[in-house]
Amino acid sequence: MSAWRDRLNKFTGKTRFVVCRIFVHLAGDDIAPLLGVLNRAARNAIDAEGDLEAIGEGLVQICQNLLQMSLYWQSAGNEGDFFWQEGEAGDYFTELFTDSAQRYLSEVTLSEEDENSPLSFPVTRNLVVMITVAFTGEEPDLETNLADREALEYGLKALINLHYQNRLEAIQIHYSPAQFGDELTNDQLLLNFSELIPL
Repeated sequence: MSAWRDRLNKFTGKTRFVVCRIFVHLAGDDIAPLLGVLNRAARNAIDAEGDLEAIGEGLVQICQNLLQMSLYWQSAGNEGDFFWQEGEAGDYFTELFTDSAQRYLSEVTLSEEDENSPLSFPVTRNLVVMITVAFTGEEPDLETNLADREALEYGLKALINLHYQNRLEAIQIHYSPAQFGDELTNDQLLLNFSELIPL
């Protein structure tokens, strides 16, 4: 019945909205630079005051850095759904956003002190990046199981393409830990990110 309804909606020209969230867990001694990229993108997103084009550029930088650091990928996970009503897609996006923000140490606090702090913090060995997006149309590389190295690579490249195709409707990026000096232990990882599947 739902497949029939999907075909009917497509036939009548309704817009299809997809909302998905991707988890990428990296581990190793050399992942700290990615935290700098994430914090810079967060700062730029705040400065952009919701401008989707600017936030999309930050998403592209993050995806490119994740692709370059594939050696450190440990596990991944994803979830999502599609909708024919924009309001329903918006509600689901908000639900995923709220859940991501409540994950361990994923709240970003940017202050003036951050810019002048000495870089003598303990370095975290675990980092989880959570990317939540809403877009229009279909994207097979994101509407599949991404708990596979090759699939995850294609999924991250698809996110970059969606930005350049102007198909992104909403973007939100969370990460844990959210700043230098915080640490995400293996126990916290298991407790707070049960969706992760080893790659």
